[in-house]
Amino acid sequence: MRLLRALAAAALAVLALTGCSTATAQRAVPPLPRTERDRNDLIDTAQQVLVDRCLARQGLTLPNASAPQDHSASAPQDRRLQGALFGRGHPELSVTLATGYTVTAHTDGCLAAAERDLYGDQRLWFRTRVVVNNLRAEAQQRMKRDPDYRAATARWTRCVTPAHEARPGRPDPAVSTRCAHESGLTRLRARLEPTLLARVRAERHGQLTTYRQLRTRALRRAADLYAERTVQVTLKKGSDPS
Repeated sequence: MRLLRALAAAALAVLALTGCSTATAQRAVPPLPRTERDRNDLIDTAQQVLVDRCLARQGLTLPNASAPQDHSASAPQDRRLQGALFGRGHPELSVTLATGYTVTAHTDGCLAAAERDLYGDQRLWFRTRVVVNNLRAEAQQRMKRDPDYRAATARWTRCVTPAHEARPGRPDPAVSTRCAHESGLTRLRARLEPTLLARVRAERHGQLTTYRQLRTRALRRAADLYAERTVQVTLKKGSDPS
């Protein structure tokens, strides 16, 4: 919910970029943003627009983060909004990662509908996104199985454990940092993680390629939605040429 509220704020920022235009403005798709941050913002804003439209068709709206919260709202209404947004029942999509964690999602709900509109294939996007977003976690999982890393971890554990006492659940941060250097854990992590991440990325080359292709499709669809909304807002304002 916090993400969607943030996206709503991003939508306002996009509409502020309409610039000079006329009441008979022609729809033109702007060039795609150059920076990754701006591309993320464009896709996020388009997703928020699609979600808002989907909810509106059901007579629902997301709560405004800046508005006072009405705690008297009924539980059934909250459940209706949650179901309309995220889907209902048992999740239809599931991916078990190399780390052992399982991620699930619904194919119904306004978020799923927005992803289908943007990426074309929500199932493929879900599987690809989950894997790509966890490549670093997969590399770190492999690092933990490395014999040298395990030996360094054992030295770190002995270092942070007071004499004749059990290892603290949360060692003092300063002690933990010192022991990481003394045990060689810091140096080993800096050497192993980039190498293993590069190996994982090479093994997931096909999924990374699919991820980029789906992202490009979403960017173009988002740019199209941006142009559509820009013209609609301009026509509504009836602005004169600047």
